[in-house]
Amino acid sequence: MVLRACASGGKRPARYAAAGICLGCLLWGAVVALGLGAILKASVLAYDVVKYTGAAYLLWVGVNLIRHPRQGLQMDGVTPVRGAGILAFRRGLVTNLLNPKIGVFYVTFLPQFIPPQANVAADCFILALIHVGLTMIWFAILIAASVPMSHLLRRPGVVGALDRIAGFVFILFGLKLTFSKA
Repeated sequence: MVLRACASGGKRPARYAAAGICLGCLLWGAVVALGLGAILKASVLAYDVVKYTGAAYLLWVGVNLIRHPRQGLQMDGVTPVRGAGILAFRRGLVTNLLNPKIGVFYVTFLPQFIPPQANVAADCFILALIHVGLTMIWFAILIAASVPMSHLLRRPGVVGALDRIAGFVFILFGLKLTFSKA
């Protein structure tokens, strides 16, 4: 998602996509810290609702990218940088929030690093903050490495091709999520 935003719109939309993804992780971290993430682990129905909603969203985005690829960066009279940034942020956030595997990952992975006498909620959220911090560093490196190529990748034909490729990737992720086990 960050690479697509960077390639088609430059570093600003990529930063927005990264911010959306990181905010989604923080929200999942808060949910898990409050104990609600355990519901996803314990309830097949709750997990399936989030899983299939997320898969449907990924499939919807993928199909729309394939059917209606952009012909350039100007969309509906919106300034490309601002419009692309807001769209990238929303896509990053929604895609992350509708992925129950992040919640399950936090529920199963983070507690093993919390000492028995610690405040579980606070320490769990601190670990989620550390994860988001590391993710932000990774995204910064990824964006910095991608920006030099972005001017080439902004050509109208390339933007459309990138949208179609991203659409297929989103469809594959949606199908993988649909048929994955908890």
